[in-house]
Amino acid sequence: MIRSLLIANRGEIAVRIIRTCREMGIRTVTVHSSADAGSLHTRLADQSVCIGPHDSSESYLNVRNIISAACATRCDAIHPGVGFLSENAGFAQAVRDAGLLFVGPEAETIRLLGDKIQARHSALKAQVPVTPGSMESIGSLKEAKRIAKEIGYPVILKASAGGGGRGMRIVKEEQELEQAISIASREALAFFSDGTVHMEKYLTNPRHIEIQLLADGKGHVVHLGERDCSVQKNHQKLIEESPSPIIDDHMRERMGSDAIRLFRQLGYKGAGTIEFLVQDGSYWFMEVNARVQVEHPVTELVSNTDIIRQQLLVASGKSLELPDRTTRLYGHALECRVNALTPGKVTLFNPPLGPAVRVDTHLFQGATISPFYDSLVAKVIVHTPERQRSIDAMIRALIEFDIGGITTNIPSQLVILRSKQFRSGSFGTDLHARLFPEEKKR
Repeated sequence: MIRSLLIANRGEIAVRIIRTCREMGIRTVTVHSSADAGSLHTRLADQSVCIGPHDSSESYLNVRNIISAACATRCDAIHPGVGFLSENAGFAQAVRDAGLLFVGPEAETIRLLGDKIQARHSALKAQVPVTPGSMESIGSLKEAKRIAKEIGYPVILKASAGGGGRGMRIVKEEQELEQAISIASREALAFFSDGTVHMEKYLTNPRHIEIQLLADGKGHVVHLGERDCSVQKNHQKLIEESPSPIIDDHMRERMGSDAIRLFRQLGYKGAGTIEFLVQDGSYWFMEVNARVQVEHPVTELVSNTDIIRQQLLVASGKSLELPDRTTRLYGHALECRVNALTPGKVTLFNPPLGPAVRVDTHLFQGATISPFYDSLVAKVIVHTPERQRSIDAMIRALIEFDIGGITTNIPSQLVILRSKQFRSGSFGTDLHARLFPEEKKR
C-alpha cells in the first residue's frame, strides 16, 4: 500500500487528495510555486516543497523538479490531480521510470486517449457510437471541404491533442472553413504543441453527459452513473449534476455498458470518464478524460464512493472496494463551480454550512488569489433526495457564501439556477448564452 504520496498539483484538488490520504494513514507531500507559498495545500500536507517560480512551465509543469521533490522526500507514489500534468503520458512514464507509482492509467493508455483521433478509433472498435466526422487529421482544405459536405454543416474543428475548449472552432458554412482551420490549428499548436485538428459533425444544443468509471487494470470495471455537464460557457463547465434529468434507466444501462466495454478493451487502470453528446434519444462518444475530474464530488455523493480512495487502492495494486458493473445511485447531487473573476486577497471567507452542503476549496481568510492559475476557487456541492430540493439547497448555499476581497461568478450561477429552463431540466449546452446574450463568445 502507498505509504507516502506526492501531490503534483495545487488548489482545491490538492486539498481534496490530502483529506482522503489522512483518513487512509498516507503521508502527503505537496509541491508549490513561489506564488503559492502559504496556500492551504501547503499547510495541510505533512511536508511541502517549492519547485519553482510562479510561471507554471517552471513549477507545476516542471517534470524534473516534481520527480526530484518526490525522491528527495522519500515518496513512493505521485498523484497528478487535475490539469497540469494529469494527462501527460511523458510525465506518467517519467514517474514510473523513477521507480515511483503513478496514480492513474498506464502511460500508453494516456498517450492513446490523448490523441482524440486514436480515441475515436478505439471507441469504434469497442462498438461505441461516435459522431460522424474525420477519422484522420485534416490534411488539406480540399479534404476538409469534402468531409464537411459529406456530414453536413455545421461542423466543429477540434485539436486532436487538446481539450477544455482550446483549439475548437464551429463552422457554419464553407466560406468560413479555411480561416477556421488556420485559427484552430494555431491555437492547438500554442496550447498543446501540436497543431493537428480533425472535424466532427457539430450537434446544435446537445446535452453533455459523462459516465464515471473505475477500473483495476485486470478487467474489473465499474461505472458510477452519469453526470450532466451541459451548463457551460465557451465549453467550460459551470454546473454539473447527477443523475441527469434526461437520462432514463434504459439509456443509463446502454451508455454504462458501452463505457465498460471500452475500458475493458483498453485495459484501463484507475479513475476515468467517458464523455458523450446526447440528442433526441441518441448518444455519441466524444472523448475520454484519463484522470479524476473536477466534478467528481457529485458522483461521490450519489454513489457513496470516495473516488480518490479507489484511485489510491488501484495504484497500490489492490482491488476496488466496489461490486462489478454499476453502483446504485442515491438521491440527486448538484455542483456549482465558484470562479474568481479578479485576483486579490481574500478579506472575508464564510462558506455555506448546514444540511446537504459540501464545499471543496482552498480558500481561507487571508488567502491570496493570484492571476497565474486557473480561476476555480471553490466547488459547492449539495445532495438531497430529489432534483428540485437540490436546486433550492444550492441557491440557499450560494446566497450564504461570503467571499470578500475578490469578485466571483456566484451572481451568474444564481441566475442560472433560478431560470425556468434549468428548473425544468429542458436545456442544452447553449443555456448560458441564452441567459446572458450580452456576453460575447470568445
